[in-house]
Amino acid sequence: MNGLSGLNKSPSGVVVGLVQLQLPLVETVEQLSNQTAKIVSMVKKARNSYPQMDMVVFPEYALHGLSMSTADQLMVSLDGPEVQAFKRACIDQRIWGCFSIMEKNPNGNPYNTGLIIDDKGELKLYYRKFHPWIPVEAWEPGNMGIPVITGPKGLKIGLIICHDGMFPEMARECAYKGAELMIRTAGYTAPIRHSWKITNQANAFQNLMATASVCLCGSDGTFDSMGEAMFCDHEGNIVSMGGGRVDEIICSEVRGDLIREARAHWSVENNIYQLYHRGYVAVKGGAQDCPYTFMQDMVSGNYKLPWDDNIVHRDGASCGFDKPTREFIGNEKNLLE
Repeated sequence: MNGLSGLNKSPSGVVVGLVQLQLPLVETVEQLSNQTAKIVSMVKKARNSYPQMDMVVFPEYALHGLSMSTADQLMVSLDGPEVQAFKRACIDQRIWGCFSIMEKNPNGNPYNTGLIIDDKGELKLYYRKFHPWIPVEAWEPGNMGIPVITGPKGLKIGLIICHDGMFPEMARECAYKGAELMIRTAGYTAPIRHSWKITNQANAFQNLMATASVCLCGSDGTFDSMGEAMFCDHEGNIVSMGGGRVDEIICSEVRGDLIREARAHWSVENNIYQLYHRGYVAVKGGAQDCPYTFMQDMVSGNYKLPWDDNIVHRDGASCGFDKPTREFIGNEKNLLE
């Protein structure tokens, strides 16, 4: 899995490009419009520089920057001009695209939303970030599940966003729903560099799943993002990785056929299967129970850590946010289902 970083493509391969996009400063409607045009131009760059590319992926906050502003005039809707421009870019360049928007929410705080659009301009994946990076981010927690779609060449694709990737349950959910490639878009800065690397690798290995992960890059004058796009194969090896050069596109060929072969034929370390078939050498079919207390407590609404009483930060007060008064509404049906 690599194909000389996407320069070569096998008949069953899918070439994916990760854009280490320059961290933008977006504080006005005009800057939002200019950044939309920048992203469209980078879709064209991706097509021109890698003629065999099937999908181009932009980082979290690619459109809005790291200001964390929730100003209504800067928020985006699915039928707004920004998303329409992304759809047109995918059609014009005959390429799939993965994009990031901060989505208007009439019932509360905006959503941090990821979109995948196909080469015909159709919205194929619509995901709202499950785990905002609290207490820094004020986004509403995602409420539409974690979708997995069929992408180019039949590759099964899931999408998570930034802090989501620090929870092994997120990657497992993607794989459990069939994802062979999990995309992780992010706006992380340098202090997260080590955690970024090890979680991208672990998420791949633990689920026999490729991961493709990308951060913003460079500085907006206040924040410094790290770039460091990386592809990991289903054994957890880093097969292609970028550094800190802004607007560089890091590519790799993803081989879904090899992932499917491993999931069917691996015995040792076929962990996502063995999770629910413990000790199948000793007992028929393995133990098919739920021995994990935290899982049972989450389902019953009784999740509580032994050190819960000592936890200091329980809202966004440390970052200047008012204590929330609304309860989580619960899951909505994804409009694409």
